Amino acid sequence: MNMKLLWDLFWLFARVALFSWGGGPASLALMQREVVDANWISNEEFADAVAISNALPGPIAPQVSAYVGYKLSGIWGAISATAGTVFPTTILMLIMIAYFFNIKDSPTVAAMLKAVRPVVVGLLLWTAYIMAYSVFSVNKLGWGKGLIQNKTQTAIALVTFAVLTLTDLNPVWLVLAGAALGFVLYR
Repeated sequence: MNMKLLWDLFWLFARVALFSWGGGPASLALMQREVVDANWISNEEFADAVAISNALPGPIAPQVSAYVGYKLSGIWGAISATAGTVFPTTILMLIMIAYFFNIKDSPTVAAMLKAVRPVVVGLLLWTAYIMAYSVFSVNKLGWGKGLIQNKTQTAIALVTFAVLTLTDLNPVWLVLAGAALGFVLYR
């Protein structure tokens, strides 16, 4: 067991958790940048981790961190990465709960949150862009050719977006339908 790697996993995911605003999905952009920059996984593997995590119940950030940790160091890597994702922010949240109700109506806090929310949207859009690029670009030839050559995947993405936008269908059904469709089309 490589204790340095386990500490590195814990610390990287703790940093991501502590410096991300907006919860698990919002932390994905920073998480992706950190793990790819560390050469732990590729953008494509990160997209796989997010896809698998979306297919499971529960919070996405600990699941993605467990995927990365397991890839690098087995079960102890998964535990270390997940602990880094969960423990620091849980402790911080317990501390903040004691003070939140005293500051929640503060104009300063409201002003800060008003600017942070669009930043979180930008982070989510960036994550979606990177993931879409890894799915739709063919041999890194770019978007146009990738979208044309991946007509089926493009159609799946557009239909998924339309169904989620126009209905109240639970996304888990779309993930399960996508898995079944992938089993039929791509095996």
